[in-house]
Amino acid sequence: MDSLGIGALAREAGVRIDTVRYYERSGLLAPKSRLSSGYRRYGVTELARLRFIRRAQTLGFTLKEIRELLALSKGRDVARVKRAAQTKLADVETRIAALERVRDGLATLIAACPGHGDAADCPILQALGGDGAPQLPQRPGLAPEP
Repeated sequence: MDSLGIGALAREAGVRIDTVRYYERSGLLAPKSRLSSGYRRYGVTELARLRFIRRAQTLGFTLKEIRELLALSKGRDVARVKRAAQTKLADVETRIAALERVRDGLATLIAACPGHGDAADCPILQALGGDGAPQLPQRPGLAPEP
């Protein structure tokens, strides 16, 4: 592969052309060259960079964090790359814990709701409509939040 146009690059990386343009505007990707007509040309380096960006996004890195990882990769500072990944992992674990609390709260409310009767007696609506944090009925086997 000598050089690719933007459409071929997007196809090879499994993204849309608009995505390639967005990464260019964000400063994450630049064409290898331009033809006299102004068309962008990309090589294997740009394709690898585009795949790196997409994989990093899949792991939850933001574009700002990806920019930092790309800068670190030039300096070969593996310790800082590891710290960035550890920070991202801690963030993901925090979000997972929050989602588990949401899941448990919803499961408790659903279990307490008979699914019929007056809306005023619905524990889901009562929990959502009350003042402050929802007061969840206790479900057997679940410890209350501290």
